[in-house]
Parts: sequence; C-alpha cells; structure tokens
Amino acid sequence: MGSKKIFLVISICFCHIILAGCMNKATFSTPSCKVPSGEKVTFFIVSDPHYISKNTYNEDEAFENFCCSNDGKLLNYANEIMDTLVWEVENKRPDFLIISGDLTCNGERESHLDFSNKLSIIEEQGTCVFVIPGNHDIENPWASNYIGKEPCKTESISMQEFAEIYNSFGYNESISRDENSLSYLVTPSEDLWLLMIDSTKKDKTKSSGTPERGGMLSSKTLNWIEQCSALAKEKNACLIASMHHNLLPHNSVINKDYVIDNSQEVLEVFRKLGIEMVLTGHIHLQSIKSHVLDDSKLYDIATGSILAYPNLYGELKYCLDNGFEYNANKIDVESWALKYKIKDNNLTNFLEYSRNYFENKSYEKYYNIIVEKLAEPEKQEFKSMAQLVAKLNVEYFNGFRNNTLISTINDKEYYTLIDTLPD
Repeated sequence: MGSKKIFLVISICFCHIILAGCMNKATFSTPSCKVPSGEKVTFFIVSDPHYISKNTYNEDEAFENFCCSNDGKLLNYANEIMDTLVWEVENKRPDFLIISGDLTCNGERESHLDFSNKLSIIEEQGTCVFVIPGNHDIENPWASNYIGKEPCKTESISMQEFAEIYNSFGYNESISRDENSLSYLVTPSEDLWLLMIDSTKKDKTKSSGTPERGGMLSSKTLNWIEQCSALAKEKNACLIASMHHNLLPHNSVINKDYVIDNSQEVLEVFRKLGIEMVLTGHIHLQSIKSHVLDDSKLYDIATGSILAYPNLYGELKYCLDNGFEYNANKIDVESWALKYKIKDNNLTNFLEYSRNYFENKSYEKYYNIIVEKLAEPEKQEFKSMAQLVAKLNVEYFNGFRNNTLISTINDKEYYTLIDTLPD
C-alpha cells in the first residue's frame, strides 16, 4: 500500500479533574523536554518486532519447525529487519522511537539483551527510544533455544529485569513511574507528553504454563494516569498514550484478548481526561479506529507488526498549530540490502518474499481449519478455498477493506462454499 497517509487534527479539550482523597499520590520530577514549544516533534512507532537473538538458534530442525508453526512472522530475518530499522532511523532522524510491546519472540533473556544493544545504537544516532512490554516479553514459559533437533527451555525475565535492561529507553527519562506496573510518563516536547502504559496482565503465566495474551489496566494504574493528566493540564501539554493492547476493536471477529478487558472503563477515563489518541499494537494489523461521543473523539491507532507482511512502522508528527499527521511506511529492507551489498535473494526482493511467505502461512492455516471443520478427506476445492482466503488475508493486512477488498480478488467461485462452512 506504499506510504498510506492519514491526517488527524485534534483539538484537545481538558476536563476538570477531581482527584479522589483515597488515591495514592504519585511522585513527579521536573519535566525535561527535548523539543521546545511551537516546534514540530516526530515519532516513529514500531510494534511487535518479536526479535529473536541469533544466539538462541541455529539453522537446524528445531528452529525450522518453529518457524513453520508461526503465523507469518519472519523470525528467520528478525535481525536483518531490525538492522534495517536502525539504518532508516539514522537516515530519517525522527526525534523519538516508540516500541509498543512484544519486543522479543517469547521473552528470552538473550533476545532482550541483544535487542537492547540495537536500541543503544539508535540512541547514539540521536533518536530517543521509549519502550513498553507486551504479552510475550516477561516471565514467558515459552522462552526457548532452538539448537539442533529439539527446542530447549531457556530463561525469560521478570518485571524488574525488564526495567533494568531497558532503563535507558524510557525509564530513566520518565518524570513519573506507576508503582503498580511498568508504566511511565515522559515529556518529549513542551507541547506533547506521552504515557507509556503497561497493559499486560500480571501473575498469570506461571499457573497456566502459557503466556497470558489479554490485557487490562488496574484501578491503581488508572488513578496514576489521572494524576499524570492533571500535571499535563497544569503545564498546558497535550497528553497521548501508547500501550500494547488495543483500546478499541479493530476487527469485529477477532478482538478477544486483543482489546483490553476493561476497555469501557479505560475509555471513559481517557475521555474524561481529554486523552484523544492511543498508539497500540498486538493485533499485527495496521488500522485506525475512533470512538465518537458528543463532541469528543478518541483515536486508537494500531501499528502492524514490523516482522510480518506488509512490515510497517508508523510515523507521527505533531505541531501545536497543526495537530497530528500520521503515516504508515513499509520498512525498506531492499534498499538496506543494496546499501550493504547483501546477496540474499529474499532480502534483495523483500517485498515479494514477505508477501509470498505471509500468503503461504495463511493458506496453511485456513486449509487446516477447513479440513477440520468439514471433517472430510482432502479435496481440491478445499485447497482452492484456502487459496482464496489466503489472498483475501494478504489484501486485508495490506489495507484493503470490505467491497474494495473483494474487488482485489478475481476468483469468486468459492465465496459461497466459504459461507457454508460451519462456525
């Protein structure tokens, strides 16, 4: 879809905030803003890089099987895609980079350490980095090494270790930290402040043996957010937020565990506080949704996974006089490969490779679903149906919706068959 432009000009209306007497009082340090009032500020937004360290795998059976079982993420090129991001940041020089969770594949300590080293390079180039965790990043029981023929369990990290490893990427720049989560408040510019919100659930993974996919914000975290908003209002700063999980549903069918559990409560708090933009991820889909009530509008901008087709990152610009401008850009792996004389054909033809890989993974997934639902032996029409759904899935993630999506596919003969599939 190239560079898809969406312009948002938002007028921030702050409500009077009454802080409850029982609220724990947050502590704040003096704001230190990189960008002066009246000047434009630029953010890159990356979500779901799912980085996996090359120290955790080799090109053998265990890693090959792991890659075959994933949902279209290019785990085998996570390092090269991240290096391309470092290169693009160096060339385009945004003021800030936001990474909204799922920094690592499955929370491997080694992956966190390697990923933080790459973020250090970005900061050395002059771009300040802010990170928050996603559901894959902390105390993940799926953390594994893939050496040889069988995967082997490896160390993940704790909440405290996450803050230590990524101390230089938001935590030490914060003017306030939530005592009950890994959320924090930063002041990138005098005109625009940013809440980096930890939306992950706590103490769930150990009992279930699987990582907790869903998210929520506790009442204590919401109380802290109210106090952050009061200070921003006092300093005449616009306040926006970023968190891993979605606040609004981006897909009418797939929203359980993607939208935070207490979305209605959080939505009401954000509306009351005048927070009109939330930058999210998790669903791996580039999408903008809005909630309108009376004269107020709140935007949830979900940035797709940079590791999965169409491999996007967001670019957000803000100026006090003109409001917000948001663009979705494809990571330019092909130019990076040309620059550094990389000979891998998958990288020099990355757009085609990534699309084909994603379509093939979609085909495998939906073919298995169709066969399972119909409980019949393999038929040619099942393969054709799965191919159609895979093509639709590729175009859906590429930005097409509804009738425009249907019009991109010529093979309509299996629509009726797909409609007859049991739920």
